[in-house]
Amino acid sequence: MNAHITKLLYIILLLIAPVAANAQGAKPTAGSISGQLQNEQAKPMDYATVTLLRGKDSSVVKSTLTNDAGKYQFDNIISGRYIIKATTVGYQPTFSPVLEVEADEIHAPVIKMQQSSRNLQGVTITSSKPLIERKLDRTVMNVENSVLAAGNNALEILERAPGVTIDKDDNISLKGKQGVTVMINDKLTYLSSAQLSALLRSTDGSTIQSIEIITNPSSKYDASGNSGIINIKLKKNKQSGTNGSLTAGAAYGLNFRDNTSLTLNHKQGNFNFFGTFSRGDITRQNNINIDRVVDSASTSTYFKQLTSMKNSVHYNNYRFGADYNTSAKNTLGFVISGDYTNEYNDNNSKTSLGLTPDANDSYQNTLSKIKQTYRNIAVNLNDKIQIDTSGQELSVDLDYSKFNNNSFANYDTYFFKPDGSSLAPTLFLRNTTPSRITIYTGKADYTYPLTKTLKLETGIKVSSVKTDNDLKAEINNGDGFINDTSRTNRFVYDEKVSAAYVNLGKTYKNTSIQAGLRAERTSSNGNLVTNNQVVKRTYTDFFPSIFINQTLSPKHELGISYSRRIDRPNYDNLNPFRFYLDQYTYEQGNPFLKPQYTNAYELNYTYNKTINVSLGYSRTTDVSAEVLLTDTIKKATYQTRANLQKQDSYTININTPYTITKWWTGNINVTGFYQSFKSDSLSGGMLNNGQAAFNARTTQTFLFAGSYKAEVTAFYQSALTYSIFKIRPQYTVDAGVSHSFYNKKLNLKLAVSDIFNTRRNNVSTNYQSTNLVVRQKNETRLGRITLTYNFGNSKIKSREHKTGSEDEKGRVKSGN
Repeated sequence: MNAHITKLLYIILLLIAPVAANAQGAKPTAGSISGQLQNEQAKPMDYATVTLLRGKDSSVVKSTLTNDAGKYQFDNIISGRYIIKATTVGYQPTFSPVLEVEADEIHAPVIKMQQSSRNLQGVTITSSKPLIERKLDRTVMNVENSVLAAGNNALEILERAPGVTIDKDDNISLKGKQGVTVMINDKLTYLSSAQLSALLRSTDGSTIQSIEIITNPSSKYDASGNSGIINIKLKKNKQSGTNGSLTAGAAYGLNFRDNTSLTLNHKQGNFNFFGTFSRGDITRQNNINIDRVVDSASTSTYFKQLTSMKNSVHYNNYRFGADYNTSAKNTLGFVISGDYTNEYNDNNSKTSLGLTPDANDSYQNTLSKIKQTYRNIAVNLNDKIQIDTSGQELSVDLDYSKFNNNSFANYDTYFFKPDGSSLAPTLFLRNTTPSRITIYTGKADYTYPLTKTLKLETGIKVSSVKTDNDLKAEINNGDGFINDTSRTNRFVYDEKVSAAYVNLGKTYKNTSIQAGLRAERTSSNGNLVTNNQVVKRTYTDFFPSIFINQTLSPKHELGISYSRRIDRPNYDNLNPFRFYLDQYTYEQGNPFLKPQYTNAYELNYTYNKTINVSLGYSRTTDVSAEVLLTDTIKKATYQTRANLQKQDSYTININTPYTITKWWTGNINVTGFYQSFKSDSLSGGMLNNGQAAFNARTTQTFLFAGSYKAEVTAFYQSALTYSIFKIRPQYTVDAGVSHSFYNKKLNLKLAVSDIFNTRRNNVSTNYQSTNLVVRQKNETRLGRITLTYNFGNSKIKSREHKTGSEDEKGRVKSGN
């Protein structure tokens, strides 16, 4: 780790030491209850549900799960009389004696749970987690039992999460802001937006447990992600013995697609093995119409472009690992995951050109066939040590990831006069683009409860990333293909980040406070080898965060938070290679992109643990924004990223679940926002764009006799402004129904997405010499059928492990 960060962490710990010493000597002012659950053999009951009930009326105050040692704790408890209720599958509900809580810590007697001897055949359990659940620092979308998850992939499910939108290029926005960090099982993905969307498309919805939305993360998390973190939690079979599930699904819209996944788990004694394999074939259609005008000194040229894109993907994803409890306090584990994916693109682009809007002076037809292969693997080694029974623990993660992506493309362009006769010789181009990305990360996290109400968290992390992209471009000169020196290039990028953080959390009677500081030192080197163009950067940043939560009364809670964050450019955004749709339309990276910084503030109010209202403000400087620019000499329009001066964002979010009857429940999520973009040097002009906008999503859930469940979701996004773009409104309605039978081991789900086929992406811009309108329609209306069979034993939950390399992998391009 860098010496500067070591010194910083040392200084922070010296500053905290007197505070901790004083806190240890002071009498805690908040009441707390802690205890342990055991079975008849006095063994810990891990991951059981523990509920705190009021003694006077048995109303629910809080609920939690026991940890691996069967222990639980409730903090910030108002003085009074309480009862502990413990429940878990296969055991009788068990209650503690009445506990009197004052301004001290209460150690509840050990609760002994007895196995249930009742015959449960014929009993129907209809309770389940709500689809949308609000927690202290995050919103959770419980995907596991949702009907709409059936047959959808992870990207399609993510579109249904509160406040999340995905644009025509699969860029993810949260509450109207791009720059979202996506994690999988608390691990950064280190993927570019294109690779991330490919990975999420190849992840079956049946393998997802939940999606967590964290709009203002603490210093414990990597500082990347200006609009927050989306954490996708994958299922890990939680049962003892040997068990698993098999899922098969099919869907049809304009094209057919299918998916299959198998999950296995074996737990015996101190050993637990788990594994998931999924495969599938996805074919989808995408039609794009682009009308644009290119103004030069003396003339204007009008373009009308019609593009039909057919994309076919065959994917194989796997994830397996094992945990071994070497002792009651130490668990060693490993996780290996990867994907083996082939993708084919067959595009047909027709472009007409004229000096007036209605004239067709010439036209061209570009046929492109692109094959991409993705061979990716990630390995994680982890160790978790419970140092003592007070909650002191140390966890260590070592990660290695290797991404091998290859692209082979052929572009054939034919030129015609208005009457259809040939205008010029056919242009034949082809590209080979091997890409290699290697990532090493190591991190350690330490937790030390100084008292029952004061907790210290600290840790370090180092990462090393190297990307190597080698574009080999060729052109046919009539005698065969030769090297195209104007396009051939190689780009090598190295990045090293060292980080350290410290968090200090304190709970009082009705107040909890957490303050933290994270330091990150970055060294990067971007080398455009062919042009001998090198961009080097070294910088150290500090990222403070603070969270204050106040319980005003049993039904009213208030929270305020602040954090500073950074977004380093994705690797493909730095890559200056050009990727063509045709000679007038292409995409290229910007090796001179700088990181962007965000200061974010949020105020949260929660009523009765259900209705949540949040107000937010953030300012981002050096905004890395997607823009369209025009080369007026070549009359070409290209997509790239540029640093704008600043972005201001104001948001309000309201989320409320509700119950109409015992069989009809719902949830409404509404986000309003205003965001403005300013730049005084974009393409030689002044940019000052801003607009108020909102999106709303409502989900209705219906439970019927005979284990039938139905869901209907409606979504609306108003018109909005992003960077130089005006984005038109869009809306969609989804519906699905499921039925469980064969003792709930078999589940059948039927669903239709975008029932009325209304989901479109229509974008326009008129800035400087760029004047265009884009109308895009993807294949969004799909009918799905999914069948899931659960088999094996089902008693005890196993450990869920989170690895340490998610941030770096989130910036890599992946191909599913």
